[in-house]
Amino acid sequence: MVKALLMALVRGYRFFLSPWLGSACRFEPTCSAYSLKALEQHGAAAGTYLTLRRLVRCHPWCDGGHDPVPDKAPKLFTGLTSSSSPKKSS
Repeated sequence: MVKALLMALVRGYRFFLSPWLGSACRFEPTCSAYSLKALEQHGAAAGTYLTLRRLVRCHPWCDGGHDPVPDKAPKLFTGLTSSSSPKKSS
């Protein structure tokens, strides 16, 4: 549910604000497309983290370039999403 809300906010930005601000993103895919893919692929927590990390790097002195969403979630979030359970000792 949180992921859907965050994705709706990004889509709202793309629909309402982005046309007024113009395309100035230095990265491919754009930051909003990156955000949507990160949220879809990694969930609300890790997707938000990846989005914020990307936005911090997007500034006038950045070289930019191709920067796809990583296949694996950041290490900080891998323990949170791991489905392995601790082994019971006998």
